[in-house]
Amino acid sequence: MTDLKSKFIEVYSVLKSELLNDPAFDWTDASRQWVDRMLDYNVPGGKLNRGLSVVDSYKLLKEGKELTEDEFFLSSALGWCIEWLQAYFLVLDDIMDGSHTRRGQPCWFRVPKVGLIAVNDGILLRNHIPRILKKHFREKDYYVDLLDLFNEVEFQTSSGQMIDLITTIDGGKDLSKYSLSIHRRIVQYKTAYYSFYLPVACALLMSGEKLDDHIDVKNILIDMGIYFQVQDDFLDCFGDPAFIGKIGTDIEDFKCSWLVVKALEICNEEQKRLLYENYGKVDAACVAKVKELYKELNLEGVFTDYERQSYETLNKAIEAHPNKSVQQVLTSFLGKIYKRLK
Repeated sequence: MTDLKSKFIEVYSVLKSELLNDPAFDWTDASRQWVDRMLDYNVPGGKLNRGLSVVDSYKLLKEGKELTEDEFFLSSALGWCIEWLQAYFLVLDDIMDGSHTRRGQPCWFRVPKVGLIAVNDGILLRNHIPRILKKHFREKDYYVDLLDLFNEVEFQTSSGQMIDLITTIDGGKDLSKYSLSIHRRIVQYKTAYYSFYLPVACALLMSGEKLDDHIDVKNILIDMGIYFQVQDDFLDCFGDPAFIGKIGTDIEDFKCSWLVVKALEICNEEQKRLLYENYGKVDAACVAKVKELYKELNLEGVFTDYERQSYETLNKAIEAHPNKSVQQVLTSFLGKIYKRLK
């Protein structure tokens, strides 16, 4: 895996160099240095799971045959387009949320002398994607489908972010607005499309497939993305911060988390009052009361049941798929996230 990752990162260096010499813009030393630093700070710093998934999925769709140099480069380039998309979302997301750190370092807009220039940097990151696609995929039969796919997924993700932002806007913090169906909608649009569907859709297009023939694959991946986010919500509260690498703040941040939605569903009136009084307060005592209530309601057990049922349902759907190599792609995705601890 490390070998694959280092080869994948080499492709990033090539793409970055091409972008920093894009003939559509008359570069100065200062502008080139700014974009160079901005890219290195924001694009390659994460786990790269989304990007690497394009390469893995394409290889499985080729029934495990070794990729040619060209196939590896092109599938990696698509993977990096997803990492660029992720960087664009995160740079702007951090500004909207007023966040302080991201991936163990200050958010880009918190870096001295960056500030709100980060808004334009986000727009630049977004605009790099069609530049990469044009340079490397313009001659491909599936070029228009790729452009369409990235545009559609960006629209869905931005719309998911919008639902997330406006759910709490009028009247401030009102837990009665939170429900399982709202949680599902936010997660489906804000996370599942770009994190789960997009990498596989890129690999399918590279394999010569039409996405309209794979609606069932999209549905399975969206359900997988929702299950992944529920795990994230659970780990935010019950995971080990030393292992996960971050301290969860969903309770303080008044997040529409699966845990609070489930708690509201099963608690009695007195417990509901306790939730209303303490959820969303930046106060260690209030957070402790909410966590204590989660334990009282046995949300760990409720999550374990949910995880088992989700796994069984997803497995059944995958096994019912007629195409063996597509089955392998879906099984590989599920295997990576089932019972994860971080």
